[in-house]
Amino acid sequence: MTSAVPLKLIEVSKSFGSLQALKPLTLGIGGGEMLALLGPSGCGKTTTLRIIAGFEAPDTGQVVIGGVDVTDLPPNRRGLGMVFQNYSLFPHMSVGANVAYGLRMRGVPAAERTARVRRILGLVRLEQYEDRQIHQLSGGQQQRVALARSLVTNPSVLLLDEPLGALDKNLRERMQFELREIQRRLGITSIIVTHDQEEALTMSDRVAVMAEGRIVQVGPPTEVYEHPRTRFVSEFLGTANIFSGIVADRAGPRSWSVALDLDRSPRSLVESDEALAAGHRVLLAVRPERLKLGPPEADGIRARVQDVVFRGSYFAYELAVPGSPGPVFAYAQAREAVPADGIVGVSWGAGGAIVLRDAP
Repeated sequence: MTSAVPLKLIEVSKSFGSLQALKPLTLGIGGGEMLALLGPSGCGKTTTLRIIAGFEAPDTGQVVIGGVDVTDLPPNRRGLGMVFQNYSLFPHMSVGANVAYGLRMRGVPAAERTARVRRILGLVRLEQYEDRQIHQLSGGQQQRVALARSLVTNPSVLLLDEPLGALDKNLRERMQFELREIQRRLGITSIIVTHDQEEALTMSDRVAVMAEGRIVQVGPPTEVYEHPRTRFVSEFLGTANIFSGIVADRAGPRSWSVALDLDRSPRSLVESDEALAAGHRVLLAVRPERLKLGPPEADGIRARVQDVVFRGSYFAYELAVPGSPGPVFAYAQAREAVPADGIVGVSWGAGGAIVLRDAP
């Protein structure tokens, strides 16, 4: 098993000309942890990974791996493994030769190289492919070769830069579980860069959501998804319905009644870890799966079904709500769909609405 090595970034920043790609960032990654850096293009996630790898020098700050400051060390002296989106395999070499390349460059004796290559190919379930040429492999097999080549040198930290981006949807989903299982088995500290929300939520112990060169929220996948702090996080991590309103009064230990701007009717079951003052304007996020559809005369927001789509395990509704600037989305697991142009009542249960920190 690979030893679990912690990694720290301390006030790391980077500019390219007049563009500050990464604002001063401090982040700790625990030994054996899988951290996902998630965000849109230009948010700074790839720059962060390249600074950790040593491909970019930070303007300020330190990179510390296993208690050692490696900020000024070149990539080949940091003890890292890296998997790229395009795999960067050598097409003229066999699978075994590709995996052994790093060991050969380090002067590892031939007998030991052979043993280590076969052991790591067994780990990624390619033990029968050692003599195959790269062009004879599927995309998923090539991805596993790239992973094996990174792991065979026993790196202290594994960096994955959009490692599944070149695969089709079904294969990508399967490889998410395979990569995660291998990472857990080895206990290797890992950082994955991705713009795919599902990939980040599926594979990581923690997700760091980035925007405009800084981390805006970091935490376990369920926490970041279920309790987003800002509108950006709530909308970037899946679909979110955003409502605004005014706090009416307290309804429970962590819930408040809020008069929504849509209809001014006080509604309880708005959740917040911070105390809310009556009369305070708030912004709420409600996930589509948290919305409940019922008869229009029930206590809920009155809405008209604009469109409905069957997605296998549930129906996805696009709803028109009077006073809302855009459609409201709801997911419902029902045997029969409410038809288009039907009128429904929309509500949510305890914990369904989260108060965001953004000012409305």
